[in-house]
Amino acid sequence: MNAITIENLSKSFPVPLRRRRIAAVRGVSFQVGEGEVYGLLGPNGSGKSTTLKMLLGLVRPDGGSARIFGLDSRDHHSRRNVGFLPENPYFYKFLTAAETLAFYGRICGLPQTLLSRRIEELLDLVGLTEARDRRVGGFSKGMLQRVGLAQALIQDPGLVVLDEPTAGVDPAGSHQIRDLILDLKKRGKTVLLTSHLLEQVQEVCDRVGIMSGGLMIREGTLDELVGIENQTSFTIENPAPGLEARIEAIVAESGARLVRKAHPRRSLESVFLELTNPRS
Repeated sequence: MNAITIENLSKSFPVPLRRRRIAAVRGVSFQVGEGEVYGLLGPNGSGKSTTLKMLLGLVRPDGGSARIFGLDSRDHHSRRNVGFLPENPYFYKFLTAAETLAFYGRICGLPQTLLSRRIEELLDLVGLTEARDRRVGGFSKGMLQRVGLAQALIQDPGLVVLDEPTAGVDPAGSHQIRDLILDLKKRGKTVLLTSHLLEQVQEVCDRVGIMSGGLMIREGTLDELVGIENQTSFTIENPAPGLEARIEAIVAESGARLVRKAHPRRSLESVFLELTNPRS
């Protein structure tokens, strides 16, 4: 069974003071399998956030359907197994981190004995154990995002929907959130996320859908999307003297063309993390 099935989903909104409507989503279809991490990408105004809201029952579609583990997303029962982190989560500033999770846990109907254990597990998972009794009003953006991730996981959902989980977070916090997503994948959770950090999407997603102008313009695995069909690259460590020249000669003799030769480079994120956190 697919965790998410979206078929021909459409939504338009009226333009204030004008007798016309703007199509935000136009016949979008895609599926997300159980245990898969799926990245929904697109520029601002592409329709991806509206698609998420229709999936979560926050916006009613004009046409098409969205199903979560086989249940129509308009049925409130479909959301019992879903955790959601919006792009800009709001929490009561006077509550502590532990109290915030307790609040959401009670909304989900968790018994007190289970809730107490889940709070401690999740605070440890997101690295906020030492801040458990601090009021969230004094938290940084990165800490708020981690509280948001913890509340999205409070009832141990099968599907986790993350809307720009690393928005406004520094590279170290972004790296930690990436590791949390990978941990969710290892535990068999399904993750649907939107993000502007394409390098992070490449690291965590199994498949990607790209939206533009309310349409799904491309979808597939990362290899299908970023691979160059008629090129092959080799990375050689400690080549013997003259090996590179012989390889270039073989390439020329075969009739192929050497497009690029360069030394491998690390990402800026890895350099930053190495310099600022030597233990990572």
